[in-house]
Amino acid sequence: MFSIIQAAGWPIWPLLFASIVAVALILERAAALRRPKVVPAGLLQSTIAEYRQSGVTDALLARLDAHSPTGRLFAAGLRNVKGSRDVMKEGLEEAGRAVGHELERFLTTLGTIASVAPLMGLFGTVVGMIEIFGSSTATGNNPQALAHGISVALYNTGFGLIVAIPALIAYRHFRATVDSLLVDMEQEAIRLVDIIHGERK
Repeated sequence: MFSIIQAAGWPIWPLLFASIVAVALILERAAALRRPKVVPAGLLQSTIAEYRQSGVTDALLARLDAHSPTGRLFAAGLRNVKGSRDVMKEGLEEAGRAVGHELERFLTTLGTIASVAPLMGLFGTVVGMIEIFGSSTATGNNPQALAHGISVALYNTGFGLIVAIPALIAYRHFRATVDSLLVDMEQEAIRLVDIIHGERK
């Protein structure tokens, strides 16, 4: 592996850094965007049960805030429970925007890596081609320099694609996951409003 990196030359180092960052972001988002962690099953029922038993207490709000993104959404709604249905929904919408922004954290960086990695590989290809043409002399071509230039060109192109393809797949997957989670959270929040205001049981 190290011999390949040596053969690829210095242009591969930014690609290696980008690949490490991409792997770290993919692992972090895969852990953070698990559905049971974001939209826990049974949270709505337990929240409604505690609200009917004790009302809105500081302990309930603190527990919901620390519980999950959906819990933070519920806490925002319960803080406005004494207002009208519209006021409660406005509080939920404001909290939903903040929670949605948090769920999308690092996705822009991952998408940027997916877009830039092929260009970084292309840059390495251009550097390799420059080395190939620079190896030509009046007496002919230097085979060793020619081979090195070809290695730089091909390795960087290949590595750029190796970094970009998984990063793009992960970016698209996480974008779809966030959209799906936001829909589920919105439905749970609407049910909370309807139940508290007596429109559902």
